[in-house]
Amino acid sequence: MTRLQHVLTRLAGHTVLVVGDVMLDHFVIGSVDRISPEAPVPVVRFAREEYRLGGAANVAANLQALGGHAEVVGLVGDDAEAERLREELARVGAGTSGIVRDASRCTTRKTRVVTSRNQQVARIDYERDAEAAGEVATALIAQIARLAPSVQAIVVSDYLKGAVSQQVVSAAISTARQRGLPITIDPKVPHSAYYAGATVVTPNHHEAEAVTHMRMRTDADVAACAQRVREVTGCDNVLITRGEHGMWLHMPAGDTALPAEAREVSDVTGAGDTVIAALTLALAAGASLEDAARLANRAAGIVVGKFGPATVSIEELK
Repeated sequence: MTRLQHVLTRLAGHTVLVVGDVMLDHFVIGSVDRISPEAPVPVVRFAREEYRLGGAANVAANLQALGGHAEVVGLVGDDAEAERLREELARVGAGTSGIVRDASRCTTRKTRVVTSRNQQVARIDYERDAEAAGEVATALIAQIARLAPSVQAIVVSDYLKGAVSQQVVSAAISTARQRGLPITIDPKVPHSAYYAGATVVTPNHHEAEAVTHMRMRTDADVAACAQRVREVTGCDNVLITRGEHGMWLHMPAGDTALPAEAREVSDVTGAGDTVIAALTLALAAGASLEDAARLANRAAGIVVGKFGPATVSIEELK
C-alpha cells in the first residue's frame, strides 16, 4: 500500500468545519440555433436547469464525497435560495446548523446560461458582498465557537461575498490555534492580511502573482514567489495551484513541485474547492502536509475533467 492509499483509508469519520461564502450555482441549459433579430446575441432554447452547491458549500460537498463530514458556517439571505441551499447541503450530508441568516442580503447565486455543449453564453450574479459586521459577524463567530469542539480541522473558503470578514477569520484562526487544529485558507487577494497564523494558504497562480507583484516563469521564480506569499500572509505554509503546471508546496523545511495530474481538462470551475477539501481532510486525518498536497493534486486532476462545480469520490481517487 502506497502512502497516499494509506491516507485514503483514514479519511472517513473526520469532521471539518467549513467557514466561508456559501453560494448556489444555477445552470440554465439549452441549445443555440440562431442569433436574435433584436440584438447580436444567441437565442438559447431552454432545455433544463440545474442547481449545484458553490463556493464554501462546494467545499463541504467535496468533503462529504471524500468520506468526511462537513459542518458549515456561512451567510444566507431570507429567501427561497437559502432554503434550496440548505436542502442541497443536507442532501449530501453536511451540517447546516451553523448557517446564519441575514435579511439585509440575498443568498449568493450565480446563474449561468450554457449550451448543451457546455459553452457559457452569459452569467448573472445575485449577491451583496458587504463584509459581515455587528450582530451578523458576532453570530458567525458564535457558530465557529460552538462547532469547533467537534471538528478535527477548519477550512476558510473566501470568495469575497461577505462572510469572511477580518473578525470572522481571526476568530477561526484563533480557535484553531487554541485547539491545536490545522486551519487552511482558500484566499482572495484583497484579504491577504487577514490570514496570519493559518497552517496553509492555497492561492492560485494569478493570486500569488497579484499578492507579491512578482511573475512566475521558472521554478526559481515560483520558489521566490511562494516564499514572499508566506511573508505577506503570515501563514505557516503555502500551496500554489498552477493549472497545467501542477502545484508548488512551500514549507520552512523546503519546496516540493507537484506535476499536474489532469488527463483531460473540461472545466476548472470549483477546482480550488476540491483542492482545499482534499488537503484539509487529509490533514484532519493526520497526514503530513506533503502527502495531503499530493492527494489534493490527484483530486484536482480528476475534477477538472467534469463540468461545473463537482466533487471527487474516494473510489475515483483509488
